[in-house]
Amino acid sequence: MAAEQQLPPAVTSADKDSNKKVVFVFDRRLGDSLEKCLDLSSWTTFAEFKSAVCRAFDITTGNNFVITTTNRKEIKSQNFDKCVKDGVTLYILNSVDQTLPSATRERIDFLPHYDTLVKSGMYEYYASEGQTPLPFAFAELIDNSLSATANNKGIRNIQVRLLFDESQGKPAVAVIDNGRGMTSKQLNNWAVYRLSKFTRTDDDIESDHSGYVRPPMVPRSLNSDISYFGVGGKQAVFFIGQSTRMITKPAESQDVHELMLSKDDFEKKEKNKEAIYSGFIRNRKATDSMHITSEDERFLHSLIVEEKDKESFTAVIITGVQQAHVQYLKNYFHLWTRQLAHIYHYYIHGPKGNDMTATKEVGPFNNIDIEISMFEKGKVPKIVNLREIKDDMQTLFINTAADCFEFKAHVEGEGVVEGVIRYHPFLYDKETYPEDVSCTFNTIEDDEEDCYSVDKGARGKRPIFECFWNGRLIPYTTVEDFEFCAPPKKRGLVALECFNRISGVLFTNDKFQVSTNKLTFMDLELKLKDKNTLFTRVVNGQEQRMKIDREFAMWLKECHEKYDKQIKFSCYKGTITRSDLPSKRMQSPWALYAGIEWDGKTFKAGDLVKTIKTMPIIYGRIVRFLLYGDHEGDVYSTGGEVQVAVEPQALYDEVKTIPISKLDRTVAVSVIKKYIEDEMARLPDKLSVTWPEGDALTTNESRQAGMPIGALRIEILNKKGETMQKLPGTSHGGSKKLLVELKVIWHSSGGDKEIVSHISQHGGKWPYWFKKMENINKLGNYTLKLQVVLNESNADTYAGRALPSRVFKFTVTEGKPYKFTVGLLDPPFRIAVPFNIPLDLQDEFGHSTQPSSIIKPIVEASGLELHYEAFVAKGTSFIIKGVTARGSVTTCQGRNFTLKVILPGLKEDSQTLKIRLLPGPPRELRIKPDSNKVVIENGTTFPFQAEVLDEAGNITAQPKLVVHCKFLGAPNLPVYTVDCSNTGTGILTGPVIHVQNIKKDQTLKARIEISSCKDVPAVEKIIKLLPSTQVTKLQIFSIDGQKAIPIKHQDEIDWIAGDIIHHLIFRMYDEGDRQIVVNSSLAEKIKVNWTPRINREHLIQGLLPDVKVPCSIKDVRYCQVSYQDDHISLESAFTVKPQPDEPRLLKCSLKGLSTVQMGEQLQGEIHVTLSDRHGNQIQTLTSSCIELLGIAGEGLDKSNLKVTWQENTQNMVVRGIKFVPGVTGLKELCFAWRDFVDYVRIHLTAGPPTQISLLEWGNTEEITFRVVPGEPVKLMPEEQPATPTVSNVRSVTHRTLVKNLCLKVMDEYNNPTGEDICGKLVVTIKSTTEDDSEIPQFQGKLSSLEFELNQGSSVVSNLVLAENCPGRDSTEYMLIFEPTISKPVKPSPLPPYILSFMFYNDFKKQQQMTTLTKEKDQLSLSIIAYRSLFDTTNQLISEMKCQAHEATAKETHLRNELRKQKIDIAEVSTVQDIDAVLKQMKIERDRILKLPRRTCSLSNYTRSSADVLGKIAHLAMIEDDEVARVVSWHMASDMDCVVTLTTDAARRIFDESQGRQQVLPLDSIYRKNLPDAKRPLPHMRNGKCHFKPEGNPIFARELLIFPENVEQCHTVFGMLLGDTIILDDLNAANQYRKEVVKITHCPTLLTRDGDRIRSNGKFGGLQNKAPQMDKLRGLVFGAPLPKAYHTLNSQIDLIQQYRSALIKLNNVNQELDLQLKYLGSPEMTLKHKELNEQENQLKQIEKQLGMTPTRTTSECSPKAMALDLSDGQAPSKKMRRESAKKTYSTEEWVSIPLKKSQQPPSGSGLDTNGSTLSRKRKA
Repeated sequence: MAAEQQLPPAVTSADKDSNKKVVFVFDRRLGDSLEKCLDLSSWTTFAEFKSAVCRAFDITTGNNFVITTTNRKEIKSQNFDKCVKDGVTLYILNSVDQTLPSATRERIDFLPHYDTLVKSGMYEYYASEGQTPLPFAFAELIDNSLSATANNKGIRNIQVRLLFDESQGKPAVAVIDNGRGMTSKQLNNWAVYRLSKFTRTDDDIESDHSGYVRPPMVPRSLNSDISYFGVGGKQAVFFIGQSTRMITKPAESQDVHELMLSKDDFEKKEKNKEAIYSGFIRNRKATDSMHITSEDERFLHSLIVEEKDKESFTAVIITGVQQAHVQYLKNYFHLWTRQLAHIYHYYIHGPKGNDMTATKEVGPFNNIDIEISMFEKGKVPKIVNLREIKDDMQTLFINTAADCFEFKAHVEGEGVVEGVIRYHPFLYDKETYPEDVSCTFNTIEDDEEDCYSVDKGARGKRPIFECFWNGRLIPYTTVEDFEFCAPPKKRGLVALECFNRISGVLFTNDKFQVSTNKLTFMDLELKLKDKNTLFTRVVNGQEQRMKIDREFAMWLKECHEKYDKQIKFSCYKGTITRSDLPSKRMQSPWALYAGIEWDGKTFKAGDLVKTIKTMPIIYGRIVRFLLYGDHEGDVYSTGGEVQVAVEPQALYDEVKTIPISKLDRTVAVSVIKKYIEDEMARLPDKLSVTWPEGDALTTNESRQAGMPIGALRIEILNKKGETMQKLPGTSHGGSKKLLVELKVIWHSSGGDKEIVSHISQHGGKWPYWFKKMENINKLGNYTLKLQVVLNESNADTYAGRALPSRVFKFTVTEGKPYKFTVGLLDPPFRIAVPFNIPLDLQDEFGHSTQPSSIIKPIVEASGLELHYEAFVAKGTSFIIKGVTARGSVTTCQGRNFTLKVILPGLKEDSQTLKIRLLPGPPRELRIKPDSNKVVIENGTTFPFQAEVLDEAGNITAQPKLVVHCKFLGAPNLPVYTVDCSNTGTGILTGPVIHVQNIKKDQTLKARIEISSCKDVPAVEKIIKLLPSTQVTKLQIFSIDGQKAIPIKHQDEIDWIAGDIIHHLIFRMYDEGDRQIVVNSSLAEKIKVNWTPRINREHLIQGLLPDVKVPCSIKDVRYCQVSYQDDHISLESAFTVKPQPDEPRLLKCSLKGLSTVQMGEQLQGEIHVTLSDRHGNQIQTLTSSCIELLGIAGEGLDKSNLKVTWQENTQNMVVRGIKFVPGVTGLKELCFAWRDFVDYVRIHLTAGPPTQISLLEWGNTEEITFRVVPGEPVKLMPEEQPATPTVSNVRSVTHRTLVKNLCLKVMDEYNNPTGEDICGKLVVTIKSTTEDDSEIPQFQGKLSSLEFELNQGSSVVSNLVLAENCPGRDSTEYMLIFEPTISKPVKPSPLPPYILSFMFYNDFKKQQQMTTLTKEKDQLSLSIIAYRSLFDTTNQLISEMKCQAHEATAKETHLRNELRKQKIDIAEVSTVQDIDAVLKQMKIERDRILKLPRRTCSLSNYTRSSADVLGKIAHLAMIEDDEVARVVSWHMASDMDCVVTLTTDAARRIFDESQGRQQVLPLDSIYRKNLPDAKRPLPHMRNGKCHFKPEGNPIFARELLIFPENVEQCHTVFGMLLGDTIILDDLNAANQYRKEVVKITHCPTLLTRDGDRIRSNGKFGGLQNKAPQMDKLRGLVFGAPLPKAYHTLNSQIDLIQQYRSALIKLNNVNQELDLQLKYLGSPEMTLKHKELNEQENQLKQIEKQLGMTPTRTTSECSPKAMALDLSDGQAPSKKMRRESAKKTYSTEEWVSIPLKKSQQPPSGSGLDTNGSTLSRKRKA
């Protein structure tokens, strides 16, 4: 509701006390005053009432005044009881006709009348009947105006104003008349819904139809009595808009009454629970518009000004007009004003209507002016008077009629109907019956139809009679005909087509009931066709009692003969049947004629003619004339058809059949000939391109992104410059229309992309047109191409020449700045530390761009003070440099702030970002306590609280923020530090402050600073240091007799190894060097490190425990005495260095090779060392000691023997050892020095060879395997150690079990593994017998030792038995190395590694057994090498036999498969034959692949992700052409749909295509509705065939072939096709459906002939007939590759497999033969003999040693299994692999020469050469 100037508040009738009767009085004598409410119950007479008024308004006795109603009826004693009632509003005026100085408000109620309930079932809403009901809503308002102006003496003026000028307010509609107006009571009546003039009485509500009397009879019932029901006006205004303002002024009244009803006001009252149907009428003076304050209703001021000098009027102003109504009223102004002129035709033009041939008479029926005007901003107003409209339907009917037939119909009661029938003759070449394109009954004739139907008369299917009620059209009621004017069933006096040339009008009085909105009659046709209705003819205004049916027939015959102008057919040629017509009824009979006479002109066969009113115009030669009916000889008819051969025939070659009426009777033959000559020149030549709406595109233009390309208007011009839309010859057949194709190609870096592609057809009334393009927003070069193409094939050439085209090249650049983004900032951000904000200016589409003007950014954040230095531009990037922030930050971890950057002038001018602001750099150091002087005791510490602040006072932190406190005033003072890098605060403390040797108080200075922050001032404190009373010195003494020798801290004491140091004491002193007495409390705090047990009583006496000197000079003992309490930690330490004792042992060690060849010198040297009884090397010898060394040995050649002295190592070195020729083997050398002897064993071997033979090698092929470790299963050493032989003597060397041993976790093939294994290795000693209780112990009397196990490896070193440890002599013991794994968490347990060793009590026996043990170890290694060689060879042969067996089986199988494929085995017996066959087959396969086949030309959607499957047309293939045609046509609307797996992918495609691409996400399909793939055809019931079907039925989905995504495609096509069935033809389909529906529902049926029967049974027509394949334009499912292609592929693959198998079989057999020959060679026989000899030697040595015998070969070798395999019994592959695992380690793989020309190598056979093939194999 529009805003208005508010009047003083008042109480409505709904608000006042329901038990209290009151009246409301306004004093308007002088001006504005408040309303007063007077109680009616206080007085009963006028005099009492007047006195009460005087008292209420202080009116003195002398003042004259009158009291009136709002209708200016003076209140007197006579009418007091009638006028003064409860709730009325009254005026106090100077006189009755006084003008109101200010407005008043009158309370009203407009509750709906009870008829709302009684008549609620009537048709209350506007039904469109195929039309827009808006004109009929205007008609309701015009009806009210006609009723209001019925009694006007002069012109009855009705104006409909459309106020669409935005400068004057929002759209509004005003209907204004100069009628009698309404009083306030009558205005109140208008507001009451369904209060009709028949229900209004004087007793309850004053009526504008009070005392209603029917108007007298007038011609055509033009009595203006058409405002009836109290419904239409309210319905109309709220149909048009949202609110209405009724402004009215009754005649002979000074006041204007104004009422406003608003939908918003109703809703507001309902929300506030107020009385909805109550309100106020504003009573004001004319031209007073002060209450109009809303800008939306500015136009009301000018309308109210027009009230001046108007005697009476009513204005209905409707606001809130719906936008759709505004567009309709603007766009169809001519149409709806024409409809209004039709509705009120007889009110405007009188009873006779608008007869433009008659003279206009001035009378009471032509004084109505209905004027329509429309006002728009900036446009000339459209103004039309309905009287001036000449093309409304009644005007056309009246002026095209040749004669009239008038009649009357009298129905029961007083109902009278006047009727007029008009005849519209046939004139020469056309019917004159008017056409109405807006009429729903009109049948539109197609000028291009080739058939002629007699049923298509002039009127078509329209009813004869339109119906008028009281002179006003009732638009939705028509009467088809009456019995007397209906076409006869048999041929009568006149032709049937004459009945189609009549129109009629019925005029009724108000005795016939119409709907409340006057759209339909309720009972008219029923009453007229009642048997008691009497029809009479009216002649010259007089009714005549005669048979009206005979009178009508005679009149119609007379009109036909008098007015119809017809055609004479001559030269009858016979009668034919026309099978080209679709209607069988119209196919026969047709009479043939060779000529006609028409309007004085003769046409004959062979004449050149031209047509008119055809699309297109036809030029040609007459073939013959056709007339429907059984005719012979010359006849007359109103029309017929003519067959014309289109000229020039060379171009068209077709015959057209058209109505004769389409022949041009005025054209000259020369014109036709000229046209035929010019026809061939009418080919397209060029394109004319214009941009009517601007935004033109020029060649090589640079355009900003998003800049639209304007709408294109394209014209195709021929060489004459004429526009054209069809090629010559295509226009008649409708198959050669020209289209214009537009493409926009983006030349991107990734290639050319077609982003726009449209095809435009010619619009008939407008040329080719392409809409504005606004999606060109990507940067780069573009090409816009316009190409003329043919309609059918989209070909761009015709008749061998290219059709016109036009190309525009342009470039798209970035646009103006629209928004910006903030780049990556460089954190951290700190208070007062400048940082930069990078910005990227972008246009509307996100392209980086540069600003068009100077920009001054604004940076702001709540709680911070922000400044920046400058705004710098670098290309399209911009930087806000030097942004600094200051403010409070609560913690050193910082605080989050929201930073807002604003660039004024941009569309999106702001960006916000979250930053975490840390405190700034340190600027101040705060130390607590605050006092500058601190007192502490020497030897104690004092903590300071340190806080680092920034310049804003925030505690700050940064890396390397370390606070140092340096104490000055004494040397060697500690430095306190605290790291404040994380918290910015901390306790500054450190070691105790201790100043040496202070005897009194001393003053120090503490300087506290941050060394890394030079700009932070240092803080200084004064320290007063008091001497300490704690123990400050600890001194150790050695008592030598009576003398105490002090031992200084860290002194070194030399002492004989293995001796004991006695008589050690200690003393403690304070800072004053006073000795402190040791008590038990102090003694508890004294510790020594050389013994765990201390006698506390001895400590109290100052005595220290004895120190035992180590036996080895390498074992230096560090002795420490320490004292520690809560304040101080003291220590005094000394080091005891053992010194060698007297010489006791001689030790010889061989450095270098222990093997020497006969006649050669030993390459190594022997070192001779002297040691004491503990094994310590004597360091006091001189070079003269070598004179005492003696050397002897069997066969020793002393000629080159040389002994030297090494001073640095204190060793004697022996070189030049050589043996004279003799027996080879072990040689023992004896070394003696004084009484000490030692031995060295040397292996003497044969001398250097004297002859060498070179073996010839061929080209061998070496296969190298890369072996990776397997799962960890055991613990093994890197190198197998020799069997230790030890004793428990004093010598460490003879007690050493393991000097250095590296154990690794290995797999079952001895490959190192388990790099992720960590833990520890526990070493213990066990006996080989369970009852042995004497188990040797490790050094230190330990039974077990632990070593670290890291990354699957552990190093065990210096594993020594304890001296004099227990153990049985000559007994074998075991070292158990057991791993304990901590990582991984759940390891597989590993068995321990066991190393056997021999234990002896006798030293010499130990020496002998050691020699035997070494020999045993060498034999074991040699035996292992032989076994490895033999096992490897056997396994290799076994593997080759298995491969040969497998290759033979595979070749046999493939040969059988070739026979099944009907391939001649003789043709593929050799590799050369196979290659020739394969070559021929591949040539044939390529030929088949290149054969043309059906493909889908629809472009597929680019699969940008795995979620996109593609368009439906590309998801399936169909082999049968007929099935592909009908299924593709059946699914034509879905072929372009893109199928996706997810809705997200579908939405992305929808957005990218701007909603143009239809998509189908599979995750949105309700899969329970999908057809069951196992469901049988519907004629199968419970596994039985209900009837025998014809036509080979099959589900359509079963004929689809899916190249990929089979499961998803089944879902898609199951949903789209459902249970659609394919059959052979239509007869079979109909028969199938007929039988199926007897038992179940029948789905859609398709036939291979292209017919379709829908699931509802409907078939036939073009919509159910598939076009030919070429008409589908490639929108068809593709065909799969032929079966022959797949057969060839299968054969090629099989032959290639056979070729590989044949080659492998030959190679394997050849390799096996070579290996078997090598196995039986003499060299292999010799190696077997050597192995047996060495195994016997090993058994003898083990027997001497007393050790457990080693396993024999037969216990571990799989040789027997490998050699016993026959050719026909190959073990399984799994067995062979297991055998290989058990036989070989990584190093034991042996490659044997395979070529016949190669000889097996000597030795172990481990070395090969030749090419290698790398292969990865897991051990």
